[in-house]
Amino acid sequence: MTTPTASEMLAKYLSAEAAVLQGQQIEFEGRRVSRADLESIRKGRKEWEAKVAAERRAASGAPSFGGLGFAVARLDR
Repeated sequence: MTTPTASEMLAKYLSAEAAVLQGQQIEFEGRRVSRADLESIRKGRKEWEAKVAAERRAASGAPSFGGLGFAVARLDR
């Protein structure tokens, strides 16, 4: 079994959130979830959105310090 990527997990959370918002109950991560579980789905979605953003920053080669991006000002111009 392969480990899902952050983008794949984010897609699953987005799908689950959309289904629950439409009033459906769905099977998600081995348990049945409904509208009452919407907050936990949103919490998971936000976590995976942050992971996807971090992967994209790392892939772009943007400088970071402790996971936080930064810019360097040039004062010689």
